[in-house]
Amino acid sequence: MPYDSIVLVKQVPDTANITAEAMKEDGTVNRAALPTIFNPEDLNALETALEVRDAYGGTVTAVTMGPPKAADVLRACLFRGADRGILLTDRRAAASDTLATSYILSQAVKTVGRFDIVFCGRQAIDGDTAQVGPQCAEKLGIPQITYLEQLVSLDGPMVRIRRNIGHGWEVVEGRLPVLVTVIGSANKPRPPAARRVMRFKRAKVMAELAAEAKADKPGAPDDEVQAEAQRRAAAVKEKGLLIEQWNLDDIGADLERCGLAGSPTKVFRVQSIVLTKEGYTEVVATEDGVRQMIHELVIDRTLG
Repeated sequence: MPYDSIVLVKQVPDTANITAEAMKEDGTVNRAALPTIFNPEDLNALETALEVRDAYGGTVTAVTMGPPKAADVLRACLFRGADRGILLTDRRAAASDTLATSYILSQAVKTVGRFDIVFCGRQAIDGDTAQVGPQCAEKLGIPQITYLEQLVSLDGPMVRIRRNIGHGWEVVEGRLPVLVTVIGSANKPRPPAARRVMRFKRAKVMAELAAEAKADKPGAPDDEVQAEAQRRAAAVKEKGLLIEQWNLDDIGADLERCGLAGSPTKVFRVQSIVLTKEGYTEVVATEDGVRQMIHELVIDRTLG
C-alpha cells in the first residue's frame, strides 16, 4: 500500500557560526548576517519520509515557509529524492511566532490535499521550542506521535513507532493520518544524489526568477520586468524545474491569525551579552591549577 507523506522543513541560521553581527541593536536576530543551513532534524524527518516511500511507494512533498532564499532547502530536498517542493512566502507572515507559524503550515498541508503522514523535525535550532509540530497536529485535527526514533511498521491504516522518552523508549501505535516529529538519532540522512543535483540545481521559484529578471533589466518598467519573469517561468516550467510558490491567499489563511497579528508571544526581556575579556589565562593541568581556576571563576561571579 503506497503512502503519501508531507515533510515540513525549515531554513535556519547556522548557530555554529555566530559572528559579532548576529544581533541587531534592538536585540533581534540579524538573519541577513548569518549563514543558513537545512534544519538538522528536518533532514532526519525527510529521510524517514523517503524511507517510507522507498519501502511502500507513494510520494514525498516538502513544504517550507520563509523568504525566497528558503527555496535552497527545497532544492536540497529534491536533490535527496523528494517528489515535490512548495515554498510558502509572504511578507504578511513576517514575525509569526509558533502559534501563527503552525496555523500557516497547517493551512498549507490542507491545501496540498490528501496525505497519510506529516513528518517534521522535533525542533528547529533557531528556536528550540518543539511546539510547531504538535500545534500543527492540533490544527489539522489528527493524532501526533513525537520523538520518533524508529518507524517499526506500516500496515494499512496503522503505524507503529518506537519513540525516545529520554530515559528509555516505548512503541506506540496510531491510525493514519498522523503527524510525526523525528529526532536526530532516528537515522543518517542520505546525501544528495549526483544525478538529481545535476537535474534540479536550476530549479527555481517565481520570486527568484523575478529577482533575476529585475537584475538583468535595470531601470526597465515594472510591466516589462514582470513579462520577462513570466517568460522565464514558462521556460523553467516546461523543463519541470519550476518549484511551486504559494502565498497566504493561496492557502486561504485568515490574516488575523498570521504574522504579528496572530502571534500572542510577548518578549519579556532581550539581554545582549558582550564579551570584553582580552587575552587568555593558562591553567596548569594539576589539581592545584584546576582549584585556582575555580576560585577565580567564583570570585568573578562566573560561577556561583
